[in-house]
Amino acid sequence: MRVSNALATELVATAHELADVARVATLSFFRSRDLAADTKESHRFDPVTAADRLSEERMRAVLARRRPNDAILGEEFGPKEGTSGLTWVLDPIDGTRGYMSGTPTWGVLISVRDAEGPLYGIIDQPYIGERFEGGLGHARMHGPMGESTLSVRSPRPLSQSILFSTFPEVGTPDESAAFRRVAPKARLVRYGTDCYAYALIAAGQIDLVIEAGLQAYDVQAPIAVIEAAGGIVTDWQGRPAHDGGRILAAASKELHAEVVALLNG
Repeated sequence: MRVSNALATELVATAHELADVARVATLSFFRSRDLAADTKESHRFDPVTAADRLSEERMRAVLARRRPNDAILGEEFGPKEGTSGLTWVLDPIDGTRGYMSGTPTWGVLISVRDAEGPLYGIIDQPYIGERFEGGLGHARMHGPMGESTLSVRSPRPLSQSILFSTFPEVGTPDESAAFRRVAPKARLVRYGTDCYAYALIAAGQIDLVIEAGLQAYDVQAPIAVIEAAGGIVTDWQGRPAHDGGRILAAASKELHAEVVALLNG
């Protein structure tokens, strides 16, 4: 859909208010030694905490006040229908395992999309105080060192690239095998930073993120931020990845093409 300047200004302001209230909610529990976690799945530990729920509740309250006709897709409380053609996609804590372990690489993911995909997104790290935003004419970050423009690294081959993934065991056995066709060819491989790795691509610090098994709320904000910074995010075949699944984020089209070929054997 075509977004007017006035609507763009309103959407960006709303997104920042969402990030502000989520900061307060998540920091109120962070590094609490008695923080309890439930698991969403019986076959593996997929944690959810009171902080996840409070963060999303606070964001939904803002949207009910500011954007009541927009739809919402949130990780903890599911979908809410809307009539405006816009949907807010919320991950109240991306990286709950890291959050409950006390590491500072979790984040809050906020995006707004239309029928074609994300228009604008925020990756916010409340504890560090860094906020990365992209879309609707924005590509910037704010943090303890001030404000800077987001821009991906210059193109380079895989042999000179830095690759991140959340888990060494990527997805299914077949997906893990595909990942292992790529990882040994990279200059450096690091694990465990969840959404913060996508922010690092947009900030020009790393070159690649490869993951599998993601949901829409895991990827839509990173897609908006990385694309605004000049990068590319698709599935492993190079198709749109707005709904999650297998994700390949790259700093350049050349590197992306090299990795797609390896992932697909």
